Amino acid sequence: MKSDIQIAQEAAMKPITEIASIIGLAEEDLELYGRYKAKVSLHVWERLKKQPSGKLVLVTAINPTPAGEGKTTITVGLGQALNRLGKKAIIALREPSLGPSFGVKGGAAGGGYAQVIPMEDINLHFTGDIHAVSTAHNLLAALLDNHLHQGNRLNIDPRQVVLRRVMDLNERALRNIVIGLGGKVNGVPRESGFDISVASEVMAALCLASDLMDLKERFKRIVVAYTYEGKPVTADDLKAAGSMALLMKDAIKPNLVQTLENTPAFVHGGPFANIAHGANSIMATQIGLKLADYTVTEAGFGADLGAEKFLNIVCRYAGFKPDAVVLVATIRALKNHGGVPKDALNEPNLEALDRGAENLEKQLENIKKFGVPVVVALNEFPTDTQEEINLIINKCQALGAEVALSKVWAQGGAGGEELAQKVIKAAEQPNNFRFLYELNQPLKSKIETICREIYGASGVNYTPEASRMIDRFEELGYGNLPVCNAKTQYSLSDNPDLKGRPTNFEVTIREVRLSAGAGFVVALTGAIMTMPGLGKTPAAEKIDIKPDGEILGLF
Repeated sequence: MKSDIQIAQEAAMKPITEIASIIGLAEEDLELYGRYKAKVSLHVWERLKKQPSGKLVLVTAINPTPAGEGKTTITVGLGQALNRLGKKAIIALREPSLGPSFGVKGGAAGGGYAQVIPMEDINLHFTGDIHAVSTAHNLLAALLDNHLHQGNRLNIDPRQVVLRRVMDLNERALRNIVIGLGGKVNGVPRESGFDISVASEVMAALCLASDLMDLKERFKRIVVAYTYEGKPVTADDLKAAGSMALLMKDAIKPNLVQTLENTPAFVHGGPFANIAHGANSIMATQIGLKLADYTVTEAGFGADLGAEKFLNIVCRYAGFKPDAVVLVATIRALKNHGGVPKDALNEPNLEALDRGAENLEKQLENIKKFGVPVVVALNEFPTDTQEEINLIINKCQALGAEVALSKVWAQGGAGGEELAQKVIKAAEQPNNFRFLYELNQPLKSKIETICREIYGASGVNYTPEASRMIDRFEELGYGNLPVCNAKTQYSLSDNPDLKGRPTNFEVTIREVRLSAGAGFVVALTGAIMTMPGLGKTPAAEKIDIKPDGEILGLF
């Protein structure tokens, strides 16, 4: 069996100018990064924005497990299948972070015969967008510490600096650090730390901005610290927004690539869904909607994270109204949710599958609360038995949800035609899209609505510090922002060990952070980290390059 990277390396790529022509873009609309990658110039949106939009399909999933669900693979395969059925389709994905690429899971460009290519480039530095995010963020941090060193005209309390630095790698040793050591000439000593770049507010602002000037305005609103009197200090106060926007002038342009079957694909922006909002850029998706009959995008991790945030946060800022949602699941993952260990997932186990299917049922219920039609994509594995498949099909039908077997990993678009047909049908149904909460609700009410309605929690607890920060943010006028809960992706609860559909649990909000530039308040639950660490055997140990430039081991 060929690996993903072998399949990708053997693909017959078309010049990106040919891919662009499929969706009506000319060469002058592109900024080329070699033969197979390009950025789309910002003038394209100005030309297209008054045109009618196509259908928007959101792909999400059950809570992820070590067994794998294949959400990106389904997204790519669905786009390919829609094109096979005569629909003009574009897919829109996030850019992979180097942290996971060299850490836990390797690449993130789909799999098998449903991948975006050039896969190696996309999984590595790509067009440099995440590096630009890191640089813009760290420029702001440098200006802040320089301000403290140069006399602190703004009267910033060094103990109340909330901006940390970022890097696009998993590095637990930098989570908590002390900077400014070495005497007076080396700055003001204070505690600080690093987050991963994709958790940066700069990344979130990039993906929620409507254009470059909107991005600059969002940068101005970033709160970096508080004064001794408790007043917020922003990037605008530090006169940083212009320089930051300059560093992002190319990064804000959507990246155009292709799939193995030459379906156009935007891959742009990459916030994590467990610690940020987990969706690609609004700019990429809105351009896709103007250029295609169907734009298929995905939201990170399970529907309790990425989909909730896409529907409550991204759709508010972009004005999107999804026409259909695809919920991805596998028999293997559902058995894992039912208590089967990873090494026994290939063995038939209807009892465990029935227990684990409760996670699928809950995620279906969650999506229906937003009033959008949903189709379940059962990502088929060779070890799945017909009895197991029938069990899941019957459960979905009993819940009033369409379900389709997907074979896109092995067959590409041809293996996704059943799913594509059902998505087309679902997208034509009446749509009663609605938000889960209103912005004028208090912050705690919004947090608790998500915890109770989406996670199924029986209650929400707040640490004294979290409650104090919520009160402070509301007093400062930030109470009307949407909320972005940071939570483990492995469970509906804030405990990663609680699989399936846990009940009678409470969620603990340990910390609350303000992302005024991005436009939301982040509530950190449980033990969620904003800087991941490497595992005992990182993926980096298996990645290599040959003298001829061939890359090995990248997923």
